[in-house]
Amino acid sequence: MLNRVVLIGRLTADPVLRYTQSGTAVGSFTLAVNRMHTNQNGEQEADFINIVTWGKTAENCAQYLHKGRLAAVDGRLQIRSYENREGQRVRVAEVVAQSVRFLERSQKNAPQSPGKDGSSGHTANAGSGANSSYPYDDDPFADPFAEDIPIGTDNDDFPL
Repeated sequence: MLNRVVLIGRLTADPVLRYTQSGTAVGSFTLAVNRMHTNQNGEQEADFINIVTWGKTAENCAQYLHKGRLAAVDGRLQIRSYENREGQRVRVAEVVAQSVRFLERSQKNAPQSPGKDGSSGHTANAGSGANSSYPYDDDPFADPFAEDIPIGTDNDDFPL
């Protein structure tokens, strides 16, 4: 049997990082994943998929991913249920990530697709701290974060 999900989408908000009572990091975020086809009105639709990360993967996502960033998630679909405060049974579908890849880095003055008015814009700087600027404007293929960010880390801390 196989339970594998591979998604590419943009974060709808910054990841949330919490810790279990035993000290294990657990993170969560939502990916907006565009559907392949437009609806009857010609509009692009998206699915909003909840992602759960564990251990070092959760900490890395919380530190380096931000709202609007493009990410790839490889994991498994999990359906769980719980009882809410009103005593009703609630079922939740979420993807438990085995690995997360950061598909774009935070860049200062990075080009983005043209706006609705046809003008080209720039992405806002989504980073923070020392990694918040992109110092290699003359070399678009240079990766200033290659040694700093553990991209695509697998979660060995929490078995799936």
